[in-house]
Amino acid sequence: MSTRDEAALIRAMPAVFVLIWGTGFIVARFGMPHAPPMTFLGIRFALSILCFLPWIVLARVKWPTERQQWLHLGMTGIFMHALYLGGVWAAVKAGMGSGLSALIVGLQPVLTALWLSATGGHISKRQWGGLVLGFMGLLMVVSRKFGQGGEAHWLNMGLAVGALLSITAGTLYQKRFVQPCDVRTANVVQLAAALLVTVPLALLEVEPVHWNAEFAWAMAWSVLAMTLGGSSLLYLLIQRGAAASVSSMMYLVPPVTAFMAYLLFAEPITTLTILGTVLTAFGVFLVVRQPVAAKA
Repeated sequence: MSTRDEAALIRAMPAVFVLIWGTGFIVARFGMPHAPPMTFLGIRFALSILCFLPWIVLARVKWPTERQQWLHLGMTGIFMHALYLGGVWAAVKAGMGSGLSALIVGLQPVLTALWLSATGGHISKRQWGGLVLGFMGLLMVVSRKFGQGGEAHWLNMGLAVGALLSITAGTLYQKRFVQPCDVRTANVVQLAAALLVTVPLALLEVEPVHWNAEFAWAMAWSVLAMTLGGSSLLYLLIQRGAAASVSSMMYLVPPVTAFMAYLLFAEPITTLTILGTVLTAFGVFLVVRQPVAAKA
């Protein structure tokens, strides 16, 4: 692969990530009626590991050599797989509407920017403006879904807020402590740690798994696209970019999900949805745009 082709591939990574990550709630709609959340996620993590291992062996990929690196990868796996996905899926299973849960998790860019600002990270006025515009656009996209698909009682809110805190902490932790290593071995370590946390919780669930076509489709997409594709891209993007810029792309996930739901389930798209999507995209552009170098 030429240098130009590699550069083009790197530039396309954020768009591909948003498209894949946006299918999360779509998959939940297909899979959640047929299995409890922790059991579904436990199976997903185990199958994902089984997919990565032959790939690692055939490619002769090296594993992390330092024990501390294994521990850091394990922590990010717990935050970004077990706790984040567990919180979101449990909240949806318990009755929270997809719009409200997407809005809560969509606060991640603001939370990340506040943390970076408080700890000395530089967030420019242009980036702050982009974060605010992105959140306003996100609110416009999901506002029509409030009150649909379940009430926001304290349990649902706690699960969703816990997921928000987990994905934010995992993103910042990985950027701070995880050294660059092969994405395949990194994913296996992360997924193994997440599996250790998820299995005991799955054993407490009493709802049976209904093995049918919709469950199989949702599981296959979750493993092949969401974990092998989406999670790997997220890992690479965090390693390559600033945490605030990477997390700001999460603003684009709810609008993309809304359009997918329109295509698959004929959920209506209003003028407010379109305006909110445009505003969100512009806000993300302000955050990720590189400043123009001053002329000599």
